[in-house]
Amino acid sequence: MNLAADVIKGNRRALAKAITLVESTKREDRARAQALLAELMPKTGRAIRLGLSGAPGVGKSTFTESFGTYLTAQGLKVAVLAVDPSSARSGGSILGDKTRMEELARDPLAFIRPSPSGGTLGGVARRTREAMLVAEAAGYDVILVETVGVGQSETAVADMVDMFLLLLSPGGGDELQGIKRGIMELADLVIVNKADGDLEAAAKRAEAEYKAALHLMRPKSPHWQPTTLRVSALKRIGMDKVWAVVQKHQQALTMSGEIAARRADQARAWMWSEIKERLVEDFRSQNLERIAAVEAEVIAGRTSPGAAADQLLKLFEREN
Repeated sequence: MNLAADVIKGNRRALAKAITLVESTKREDRARAQALLAELMPKTGRAIRLGLSGAPGVGKSTFTESFGTYLTAQGLKVAVLAVDPSSARSGGSILGDKTRMEELARDPLAFIRPSPSGGTLGGVARRTREAMLVAEAAGYDVILVETVGVGQSETAVADMVDMFLLLLSPGGGDELQGIKRGIMELADLVIVNKADGDLEAAAKRAEAEYKAALHLMRPKSPHWQPTTLRVSALKRIGMDKVWAVVQKHQQALTMSGEIAARRADQARAWMWSEIKERLVEDFRSQNLERIAAVEAEVIAGRTSPGAAADQLLKLFEREN
């Protein structure tokens, strides 16, 4: 079985198997995963990469299903990489996105992959980037990375996608006060969800306030002014407007060359992130006893963290 060839053909079982391989933390799988990615790389880079984040309870899964089914109805293939918090007991995903997106999960043009965050970087799986490339090689037109929406996950997902969507509820002014400025600055599109029924008027006010807040911030791109939209994911209202904005953003940044430049920067940052993580992993695995002894000194208060780091770094220098 040629796994890369089967992935490129769009074989869903092969796609799932390939993502499992690149997500593996086993040392013996690392070389196989990198060899697989090397074969797949020429087939990547054609998809629109979207990131979606927002506080728990804002309706990310409902929005993802509504937006995803809208896109598949247009004949587009959609891959959802939903990063779940990890179970402390098993290490697996605990939210079960396929059970929360039943209709999309049954759609032959959609692929949903819940991945445990493993506690890394506030909710973005360490191998989400590789999984994204595998899905692109399998011919998916839109890759949607949905995060748990806690802490650093917004920054992490914004650093691996073309466009960052921030989903908010119709909380208006009170909620605006609680949103970190840095998160708002990351957003290319702010989407006010639950704009239906009794919340419709509140959503309209919230949209106006978020739009005013965005205009006070410096855009992260000279070719795009972040904007806002009101939607009802539950009633599937506004999905066409979201897609229209996504296409407009993609066109503006592609024409200016910014998408290519951004992806190049992301690839370079990804390389250095890999180097840092592997150096730490290898150093830890080769010096378990010495590290444990130094850690005990720090915990007991007999050695400062800085002095302990110096000791261990000198050990690393001698080994290399």
